[in-house]
This record gives sequence, C-alpha cells and structure tokens, in this order.
Amino acid sequence: MNRTSPQGSRWRARTLAAVGALALGISMMSATAAVADTDADPREGLAAGLHDAGQAASNIALLSAQQKQSPFTTNSDLAFTGDYAIAGNYFGFQIYDISNPAAPSLSGTFVCPGGQGDVSVFGDLLFMSVESAPGRLDCGATPSPATSDPQNFRGVRVFDISDILNPVQVTAVQTCRGSHTHTVVEDPDDAENVYVYVSGTAGVRTTSPNVPGGCTNVNGNTVESQLDADGNPILGSRFLVEVIKVPLANPAAAEVVNHARLFTDAETGSPAGLWPGGSHGEGMQSTSATDACHDITAYPEIGLAAGACEGNGILIDISDPANPMRIDQVTDPRFAYWHSATFNNDGTKVVFTDEWGGGSGARCRAQDPLNWGANAIFDIVEGKLEFRSYYKMPAVQTATENCVAHNGSLIPVPGRDIMVQAWYQGGLSVFDFTDSANPVEIAFFDRGPNSATSLVTGGYWSTYWYNGHVYGNEIGRGFDSLALQPSEHLSANEIAAAGEYVVGLFNAQAQPKYVHAPSFAVVRSYVDQAERAGTLSGKALVDVRGHVDKAETLAAKGNAGSVVDHLTNAARKSGAAPDSALVQALAALAATLG
Repeated sequence: MNRTSPQGSRWRARTLAAVGALALGISMMSATAAVADTDADPREGLAAGLHDAGQAASNIALLSAQQKQSPFTTNSDLAFTGDYAIAGNYFGFQIYDISNPAAPSLSGTFVCPGGQGDVSVFGDLLFMSVESAPGRLDCGATPSPATSDPQNFRGVRVFDISDILNPVQVTAVQTCRGSHTHTVVEDPDDAENVYVYVSGTAGVRTTSPNVPGGCTNVNGNTVESQLDADGNPILGSRFLVEVIKVPLANPAAAEVVNHARLFTDAETGSPAGLWPGGSHGEGMQSTSATDACHDITAYPEIGLAAGACEGNGILIDISDPANPMRIDQVTDPRFAYWHSATFNNDGTKVVFTDEWGGGSGARCRAQDPLNWGANAIFDIVEGKLEFRSYYKMPAVQTATENCVAHNGSLIPVPGRDIMVQAWYQGGLSVFDFTDSANPVEIAFFDRGPNSATSLVTGGYWSTYWYNGHVYGNEIGRGFDSLALQPSEHLSANEIAAAGEYVVGLFNAQAQPKYVHAPSFAVVRSYVDQAERAGTLSGKALVDVRGHVDKAETLAAKGNAGSVVDHLTNAARKSGAAPDSALVQALAALAATLG
C-alpha cells in the first residue's frame, strides 16, 4: 500500500531576512542589484538579460561564466573525470578543462545530436542518453526519415574517451523508449563489468526494427490494463527499466540483459502496479502515472538505489546490480512528477525532487506553495521511506522564470548533510538537511530572468560539487564555476575539509560514499560545529583550539609524541563523549601522526 506524506499546507511568505549580496571581483560580471527593502530577498527584482542579467549571491562566489558555443543548443547534465567537466547538450557535449577552477577553459567539443544528452563517465568510457530526433547511429545532424531507417537511434551511446579530446563511439545500445536519463552502476563484486540503468520516458517506437526483440505498447496505466483476458501480465515495452551490461574489456559488446519490472503489482503480477496517474483530490496535484523512472540514483556501497519514477518515489535493492528489486514505494499528493533523488552520505535519508510544470513552467511565484515543485525529504527506517519535510528555494521568482526543483549533489562537509541544487531560473540553493525535519538554506546564487517580458526557458539544469568547487550547466548561458564562502552557517574549516575529499570521476546519479582522511581541517570542522551547536564554548573552546593549533605546529616539526599529547588534551578539554565525532576525529588524527 502506498503511503502519502502529511496533508498540512504552507504558502509562500516573504520572511527570509535580507543577506548582503556577495561582490564579485570579476570585470565581466554585472553588479548585484541594490535592495532598498531590508526585508526583501536580494534575488527578487533582478534585471533581465542573457549575459548581462542582474545577480544576487550569498555565501558563494561566481568565479567564471563560460558562454555556450555554437552549434550547441540546450545544455543538460554534467559529468566529471580528472581535470575535466563534460557538459551534456541536446546537440552533443562540450569538454571543459577545470584544472584551474577559477578559469575553466573549453578544451573540446563533440557534435552528436539526439536530446537530451545526459552524460556519465566510468574509467575510459563515456555514456550519453539519446531520446529524440535527430538521433542517428552515426551522430549526424540530419534526422532519419522514419523509425524503420537503420540509422534511427534511441538509447545509450558508449564512447571511448581514453583520448578525452577525441572521443570515439564504440557502440550504441538501442532501446524501445530511448534514454531520457541513465545511471551507471558498479558491482562491488564484479570488476569486469559495469551496468547502466536506462530511464526511458518517451513513447514506445513500435515500428522500429532496430531494437533486438522488438517493441510493443499496450495502452493504459492501471493494473487491469496490463493484464490479458485470462488475467496474465502483459510484458510490453513500458513499466520497466532496461539494464545494460557493459563488459569493460569489450564495451562494444554492451547489451540489454534485463528488463527490470520495478513497478509490478504483487498480487496480480501486472507491471503497472504503482500510481496510475491522475488527481489526488481537490486542492492537490495531478500526478503523472508511474510507467518509467525519470532518474535513478545508485549508491552501490550500501546496496541501494532511489528511483524518482514519475508518480512514485521508490527504494531499490541493487545488491545484485543486474537484477534490481523494489523494496518500498511512496507517493505524495503535492508531487506532480517525481524527478530525481539524492541520498545523504550515511544512506539514511533520501531527497526526492518534484518537477512540477516539467521544467518549463514558472513555479516559484508568490502564489505558488512552498511544498509544490519542491524537495521531499525522507528518512530510511528499516528499509522504509518515512516523510520528514519539504524544502523549496525560498525566494519569489517572476512569471518569466521557469523555476522548480532540479539536479543537485551532496557537498562533503564532515558530519553534516548539505546539498547544492539547481532550480532552473531560480538559480542554485545550498541547504542543510542534517535535521531532516528542518532543512535550512545556507547559500545561494541567482541571476535575473533571460527575458523581462516572456518566459524563455533557461537557468541551471545541474549544479554539482566536484573536488572543492561547485559547477553549474546553465541551459541557455553556459558553464559556471563557483566557490563557497565562509559564513555563520559554514566555516572556512568545513569548506576546506570538504575540499580535501577528492575523487577521480563523478556522476551525480552514481553516488559514492565519501570518507574523510584524518586531517586538521576535519578536526576543526567538528570544533566549529560544536561551537555552533553551543556544546563547546568559553575557556573549553579556547583550550581545544589552542591544543589543535599547537599540535599542527609540532606536526610540521616532526615532534610526533607532543602532537599526540596535544590532540589527547584537546579531546579531554572538549568534554565530548568518547564516541562523539570530534573525539573520534582527534583520535584518528593522533593515530595518523603519532
């Protein structure tokens, strides 16, 4: 039985205290709009424009804004490998060198149309989603005339990027509904293969001969509509997630190895077992039917994935990646379209997003509820999803700005659950959901609308943290890099500790578990958190910081014994329990340096 979140409603109110807009010391940036009303959010009333729009920022600084290059059209998702960011686009992808985050440079482009162009990386492989015209096997820009054309392609492309500036397509796996998005999934017990979960949301191309086994479509979204006259399930080309197996030694042999029926009704076996679509009642949303997942975020280290599946949020067992199994599902009367998902690092929470309006609607106006087009935060309790709260970017946006919850990722601050998230023309918002019942915004960046007179779709598609910085793909403008700034909500030590966690590649939908190596920045992060929480203050706080500072000075001189003494004294003076994060961090650092 589906469980719904609570029915309480909260309408938008302008209660956010004004924060000083961050001055950008870059000549190319326009000045932040002045705000006379001290009760107004500085994001409200920004001047419109494509590359000269007004800007507002708090606790984050825009470092660089790279304009999108011709012939590229709509920017989409991002993936990262080494010193490169790969920016997906409906017309292919662009490769940025981000070795200097303050000044990224466009290093390469690859034209390969087929919307929507979401990208992921794994080793020397790049995967790309294709769901629409002019998707062709040969990456040509001229649409194939019919689905019967051998060049007609919908599915997942696989590229060899061992020479990253010269990608080579090694295969293209055809699917019946194409690939709107996809998720790369590692098997911790199988180093020879990687799996790709395909989220296809387009119509079934039933006349295509290009898909092995063919494609079939049976109309209807109810349990009964997907049963034959004898009550047997009809296994068509909807209500499933394709699983592609990619042999790493021979990626050209990639193929679909499973049609995972994650929405099956347990009693009848009908593949259409979840939300059938429609209204939740007067004053509530009308929610899309669950016949596919829009996005699946995999977390292999804990054996779970979270699927944002149009009409439902689902929890998936991926301990056997080739055979994912649904273990729980929820629905919400305020969600129009379950869009994406993000776990916290402990794997005890999931943030689901609602793409109310499909991404092209203005859904952050003064009259729009704060719990529609928002995030829903769930705790995972004994394998079940339990609703805790909503979070929505809190600033009022205009009717010419498409604005709704979209793609984001965790920021690896020790001991906290913090996420940076795109809101299309609502900009980006950084929020803390450590207390899952009380999420709090701690930073933001926003531009004015593309147009002051009409709604021109734009804004951030994705904003992700990667190796110390935030990067964003702006639909119409280009590629941005940003840096968090210390504030009362996030200290310089916490930012430094987050930056110490470095990975060789990153796909937001293939979530890694981050583990911080012992360091002084990590220890000081926990000290700052204890001060912020009021559990460490006065002389004890001064003593702890003094011992940590002295330990770092002695460590530089190689005086190991004294280093350990000072770190031990810091733990004692803190008054914290032996199993507290601060004492554990001090002990880990002492073990490393002693």
